[in-house]
Amino acid sequence: MRFASYNINNRITYGSVIEKENAIFLTDIGKDHGYDLCHWIKTGALYELTAIARNTEISYREKEVVYLPPILSGEKIACIGVNYANRNAEYKDNSDVPKYPSLFLRYQDSFTGHKQNLVRPPESHQLDYEGEIVIIIGKPGRRIPENKALEHIAGLTLMNEGTIRDWVRHAKFNVTQGKNFEKSGAIGPWMVTADEIKDYTNLTIETRVNGEIRQQDSTANLMFSFAYIISYLSTFMTLKPGDMISTGTPNGAGARFTPPIYLTPGDIVTVEVPEIGILKNGIEDEML
Repeated sequence: MRFASYNINNRITYGSVIEKENAIFLTDIGKDHGYDLCHWIKTGALYELTAIARNTEISYREKEVVYLPPILSGEKIACIGVNYANRNAEYKDNSDVPKYPSLFLRYQDSFTGHKQNLVRPPESHQLDYEGEIVIIIGKPGRRIPENKALEHIAGLTLMNEGTIRDWVRHAKFNVTQGKNFEKSGAIGPWMVTADEIKDYTNLTIETRVNGEIRQQDSTANLMFSFAYIISYLSTFMTLKPGDMISTGTPNGAGARFTPPIYLTPGDIVTVEVPEIGILKNGIEDEML
């Protein structure tokens, strides 16, 4: 089942996503049950939420709501860098297969939701796109065995892991600055529950800019699988329900073109995985 968080008439709520007659509709579970979507994950009650959703009537058409990132109160957003084999090969100065995943963290307010604009800051015009699949943790764990790791997944969503490229290099070995400008990335459009995903190792991801395919790959080509990433991260941190882990982006980001092709106001970026959906965002300049 698919669940989205959204704003309707200045009220933040959540509900299930229903597609019928080539249109998308949303229920409003939050109106009657309170909490937020993450509450049901943290309490291990997604099965209960699913049962409620099946008995909840449609409330809104998609065009009536403002999408938010599906998870609003998770503790951590961990991002894996350079995880697709072809992406690693782009680093021609050091293309050996790494022994361990690269990792950085992002903050919730560096993201916006589906169909909302990414914001290009006045400090830089090097806003780049990175389409990624995101794991949403459903069960807590520390030192999780790799063969048990997939049991800790509540569901998946998508990310445009927008990056301010020149700010990634502001420090000697730190990418945090270039990864955390407010609303420079997006998460959504919704969470697809784990029971809907048949095979984590064969998901095709595609990123388009203004309709042109820029990134295309499969999780079959990940150097570090979903299971390994969960196991590895849980070695040194406790993974908690609602935590999100982005799993890396394929090659083809704008910075890799000659000359680089960065995003400008008016561009439209889509990130698509058929089993999950399409995350779509425009670009705008920050208003000062």
